[in-house]
Amino acid sequence: MSSKGEQAAEAVRTLPRGRHKLSREDVRASQRARLVGAMLEQVGARGYEATRVSDVVAAARVSRNAFYEQFEDRQDCLIAACDEVATELLDSFYALADAPTWTDAVARGLDLYLESWARRPGFTVAYLVELPTAGRRAIAQRDRAYERFERMFEVVAARARVEQPGLPPLPRLAPRILVTAITELLAAEARAGRAGELRSLRDELLSFIVSTLADDVTAAALARKSTGSASAC
Repeated sequence: MSSKGEQAAEAVRTLPRGRHKLSREDVRASQRARLVGAMLEQVGARGYEATRVSDVVAAARVSRNAFYEQFEDRQDCLIAACDEVATELLDSFYALADAPTWTDAVARGLDLYLESWARRPGFTVAYLVELPTAGRRAIAQRDRAYERFERMFEVVAARARVEQPGLPPLPRLAPRILVTAITELLAAEARAGRAGELRSLRDELLSFIVSTLADDVTAAALARKSTGSASAC
């Protein structure tokens, strides 16, 4: 999975200087990738209130005019950037549907999720900590993104009950509890300066997710399996 920051960096490297044969659509796409990556990095480093459009365009190496061709203002840019990050993560999760079992899919998805945030601590702070400070529109965007993650957990829970027909029905609030608990935990870690260490939470989070989507017995069995695999290495 390529991150938005990686895409932005690639865009900076590959967009030719001076005259070129790229279409206007290609140029706009390159500028957009650079702007959303720069917005997330700048907000992660400075905080939303201290980040100005001038900071973003300087980091992205584009003009102010190019910024305003793409976005209404800095709030619009941050919302778009965070929405793209959420879509990127969800697309990667759904691509794990061919995992052998539902618990394999959850484990791989969690590894991907934690690695994605830990690899990009600036993005983590921007999305999980700073986005809510950007106003009501930003909070509404976050809530819409959270609903998409809740639906993803519902899909996983449905698969779990196909593979394990004896599982009880999924409690109605379980997906929301998972999304809220996980994001708030990661936000707290990011606020404490530990965004790069999120992978250390993996085993406990995996147990929490599996027990919430299924039951404690399944979570315990998965933990024993993981311990056995680690011991064999």
